[in-house]
Formats: sequence, C-alpha cells, structure tokens
Amino acid sequence: MKYAAAYIRVSDDRQDEYSPDSQLKLIRQYAKNNDYIVPDEYVFYDDGISGRSVKKRKAFNNMIGYAKSKEHPFDAILVWKFSRFARNQEESIVYKSMLRKINVSVISVSETIDDSPFAPLIERIIEFMDEYYSTRLSQEVTRGMTEKASRGEVMTIAPFGYDLKDNTYIPNEKDAKIVQYIYDSYLSGKGYRAIAQELGAMGIRTKRGNLPDNRFVEYILQNPVYVGKIRWSPEGKQSKQRYKGDNSNVMIVEGKHSPIIEKSKFEQVQSQIADQKKRYGKYQRKEQPVQFMLKGLVRCGNCGATLVYVNTKCPAMQCHQYARGTCKVSHSLSVAKANNAVIEKIEECLETLNFDITYKTTNDPQENIDYDKLIKQEKDKIRRASEAYDAGFDTLEEYGIKKRTYQARIEEYEKAKTKQPKKKNDTIPNDFLERVSNVLKIIKSPDVAESSKNEALRTVVDHIVYEKEKNNLAIYFYA
Repeated sequence: MKYAAAYIRVSDDRQDEYSPDSQLKLIRQYAKNNDYIVPDEYVFYDDGISGRSVKKRKAFNNMIGYAKSKEHPFDAILVWKFSRFARNQEESIVYKSMLRKINVSVISVSETIDDSPFAPLIERIIEFMDEYYSTRLSQEVTRGMTEKASRGEVMTIAPFGYDLKDNTYIPNEKDAKIVQYIYDSYLSGKGYRAIAQELGAMGIRTKRGNLPDNRFVEYILQNPVYVGKIRWSPEGKQSKQRYKGDNSNVMIVEGKHSPIIEKSKFEQVQSQIADQKKRYGKYQRKEQPVQFMLKGLVRCGNCGATLVYVNTKCPAMQCHQYARGTCKVSHSLSVAKANNAVIEKIEECLETLNFDITYKTTNDPQENIDYDKLIKQEKDKIRRASEAYDAGFDTLEEYGIKKRTYQARIEEYEKAKTKQPKKKNDTIPNDFLERVSNVLKIIKSPDVAESSKNEALRTVVDHIVYEKEKNNLAIYFYA
C-alpha cells in the first residue's frame, strides 16, 4: 500500500465545480481502487481560493511543505482535476518538477493519463486548456458584472448595515443604527481607533464575526453604498488600492436600495477625511520604510503584536493591533528610551550571566517542533469529538474511530518528543557570551547604521517583550 495526500480546492466563482465533499469522495474512491491510503491529516482544503497563484493558498503550501519534509509522508498528491492543482502553467511546471525530484506524483482522478511517451504532452495540453478557460471565464464574468453594475444592480454580498434579499440590499435595522452611530461619532471628532474600540466594547462584530478595527470604520465611512449607490471596480480583489485615491476604473452609479445615510452627511464626512489627510499627510509612512535598531523585535506585552514605528515629534513605537483598534492597551514607547533600555539590559545580562535563552538548531527542523502544542491540539480534538457525540451528531462508532485516531497521534507526538535533544537552560554555549559582547559593541557605536544594528541584534535576540504596566523590557535570546 502507498500513502497519498488529497488536495481539494474550490474557486471563489464555484460555477461548474464539484463541492469539496464530492471531490474528496471521488479521490477516496480512486485511492481505494488503486491501493492508496489517504490519512485524514493529509487532506488539504483551499476553499474559495483562486488557482492562478499559490501565494494565498495556505493549504497548498502546507502540503508542499509536508512533501519536502524528511519524513516524506506520501508518494502522491490526488486531485479531482489538474486545474485544482494549478491554473497557472508556469507554477504547475515548477511545483510538479520539484515534486517529481522527490518522487511525489500529481494524479488527476478524473483525467486518467496512461504511461505512454505522450503522457506529459497530453497533461500539458489539459493544463493549457484549463488556463485558457480560466482566463476567458474571468474576462466574461468581469464583463458581465461590469454591465450589471452600470445598471445599479447588486454585485457583492451585503455590506455591514444591509441584508441581501431578492438580489437587493435591504437595511438591517439594528446594524443600520450602528452605521449611523459611526458617522455621527466621526463628525463629533472621534477617530477611527476610538470608534472601533467603542464598537468592540458594545459587543459589535463584523459580518465575519471579528472585532471592529480601524479599516472597518474607514471602509464604512467612505463607502457610497450607504447613500444608495453601487460602487464597482473591474479590477476586483486583485487590486488592494482599487478604492484608494482617484481611480478612474471605479464605477459609482445609483443603486436600487434604500440609503442609510443622508447625502449631505456623507459629503461632510468625506470633506472631513480629506482635511485630515492634508493635515496629517506629512506624518504618514514614507515609501521607504524607516530603519531603527529594534525594528520587528519588540512585542506588545498585552496582545503579542509587534510594536511598529510611529513618526511623531518624538519618534516612538506603538502596538500594531492597538493602532488598528483591536488591542485595548496602548504600548507607546520612545525609540530612544527603548534603545537605551535594551543596551542596559544586555549589559546587565552579561554581568550577571542571567540569560533567557531559547535553544534552536538550524540543522534539523524536526528538533524545533513544538510537540506540546501538537499534543494539546489533538486533546482538543478528542474533547470536540466527545461534545459531538454527546450532542448526537456522531454515533458511538464514529466517536470511537476519531478518539482512537487522535489518541494514536498523541502517543506518536509524545514518543517523538522524548527523542528531541534536551534543552539545558542552565548551560550557556561557549561562544554565546562572546557573540553577545560583539553585538553590544555594535549597537552602542554611533558610527553604525540602524539597519546594521538591527541585523546584529537578530543574530542573538529572538524577540523582546514590552510590558507597559510594569515598565519592563524582557529580552529573549536564542542560541
């Protein structure tokens, strides 16, 4: 018997595709008929993701990572059609070539190709036709949607404040009041972050169930849908800047839905936003990112997010999530004070030989696996399986199979954990003190560029945690 992974992808258009369950059913049937075993942990899903690029396909990238690992857990990747693997021929060739080198095949269960000398050519022809079809379909869909938009018809899911009924946006009474509250709050002088925090404290959530952040507030304040218009960009999701600035490709037409916000109030808000951009534009991030010694190293003691540079009169760092409105605790810290505090802390560590060290290895990634985390995940699965059984969703037999599967993985992880090299926290590597001393000299020198200081720190420092309430910087080294 051979082991295989199953890769399942459903595009965001979903026009003529099998559902994920249907794709998996066909894959498992093929595996059964061809002596393949497909373990549950090697079933990878990318739902609502385009196949033209692998960058945003997390499951795909995880699968490739498993294939390239030392364990080499499967011999083939089974897909419903070759187009599920990729619709971009260039990427398809690259990944398939890489997989062939490690003896992993990509097999389409519905497009059987024999082992003749012409097999590679036939596969390329199939992939070419899939890519051609995808491009033509995308063009036709965009053309059709643009035509619909020109008539003021609904183009997307209902934005916050509306429900979608009979292909029309219908105001949601409860959420519409929140939209009105956002507009009134902004006109009263409140900023994006303050409004987002107030909404979060009120228990308000976005359509996806997330806490409101700065971008949520900004989007609502600048979306003409709330005055009864339809906004549409043929560029779609491919352009993050499609609604930024003066984009001539953006269409704004009269819609067929009822407005939530008066036109005069909307225009007043746009005028206020424009004035603030003029006033604070000089403080916005430059095209070239600012270099400073602690860039990317300092984390918020409350939420764990990175502290980013804030270009104010006194250069400072602030929690990235606080700036977005999702972290409730400000961690503003002067860059100069932080630099001095880090230097003093490293000097103290060298004097007392008291280092918080994480031991890492670059030779074998398996040695750095957090098995405790993996074990906890499997225990959580057992708990959820028990809840599903208690609720009547699973039979006793189904619960038993799941429990045995998860328990077997726990035992496997616990066994692997015992084989990891022990981490001796009481032992400092021979060359570690010398390396830290050299780094200290570099970061204290006024002649060294900030970017070079940052690079030097990263050779010995894993991360730094700033606890605002305790006014403390904790440095976590690695060796």
